[in-house]
Amino acid sequence: MGSNSASATAGKPIRCQAAVCRKAGEPLIIEEIEVAPPTSWEVRIKILCTSLCHSDVTFWKLSAGPVSAFPRILGHEAAGVVESVGENVEEVKEGDIVIPVFQRNCGECRDCKCPKGNICSKFPEDFYCGMPRDGSSRFKDKNGEKLYHTLCVSSFTEYTVVDVTHVVKMNPDFPIDKASLLSCGVSTGLGAAWRVADIEEGSTVAIFGLGAVGLAVVQGAKLRGAAKIIGVDLNPEKFEIGKKFGLTDFINPTTCGEKSTSQGTGKTVIIGIEMHGTPLSINPYELAAGKTITGSMFGGVKAKVDIPLFANQYLNNELNLEGYITHEVNFEDINKAFDLLEAGKTLRCIIWMGK
Repeated sequence: MGSNSASATAGKPIRCQAAVCRKAGEPLIIEEIEVAPPTSWEVRIKILCTSLCHSDVTFWKLSAGPVSAFPRILGHEAAGVVESVGENVEEVKEGDIVIPVFQRNCGECRDCKCPKGNICSKFPEDFYCGMPRDGSSRFKDKNGEKLYHTLCVSSFTEYTVVDVTHVVKMNPDFPIDKASLLSCGVSTGLGAAWRVADIEEGSTVAIFGLGAVGLAVVQGAKLRGAAKIIGVDLNPEKFEIGKKFGLTDFINPTTCGEKSTSQGTGKTVIIGIEMHGTPLSINPYELAAGKTITGSMFGGVKAKVDIPLFANQYLNNELNLEGYITHEVNFEDINKAFDLLEAGKTLRCIIWMGK
């Protein structure tokens, strides 16, 4: 499956293997699906490798709500090669190495042109379960039934279709597994340190949670010249891991009491979304003292602008990407990646499609 040449498949449906999630929380099932050809503004990608992010686990477990839809194809961290493109696609072509990203970046709308923020307003709303321009699906199972998308990417399949606003072209010499990391988690952490927090040289930074994203914040803080980088995590083993990325100190959150950011210049950055919509409770006197709290999506990263910069940092030996890859599995063993992440035993598990 998935071995046909592009010349034989362009403009035609492709039958390939995908890991389908048919019910919340249940193991994914490797089965044959049909992937439609790309329509206008779309790119069909042959996925070479993908990786598992905590957001995938959240969607996997989500049994109710507007973004819960089954059966679906999960996955949004990946790297692959362009198999074919639809009309009006000019920035990538067949054979290009690309990464899909869940946060679109059209480069044309007022928000994309603004130096602040990264929320693209190209389309009126996000479709978490379908294609972003019309909400429809490009996937069918072997019985012809619709399969839902996830975060406009759906990378747990040999082929996927992505809107061009969700595609970043990569240097063809860039390592494929490292490219996958830049499609979400690592870029989110680096961007949060650089774009959102705008960490200043000589500052003190505390990072709560030392998973892959948190460690990327650590590395971003180091690159920005932070003098003291404190990791806050329940697992003391994360201190030794964090040192490899620039961590200087470690605190167990059960021992740090009610201490908060400093008055006048203290800044708190929330990375990502609490999927259940739990409200935050903030003492207004904290804000009156000059402290700020801000949210961010994808670390404030403008994908088509910032990811090439991160890639160059890696190629110039300024960025450690190897340290995030703790496990690798073949596609047929994708459920092992879920087990490892659920057990807290992995940072990023690379899932190889063709090995």
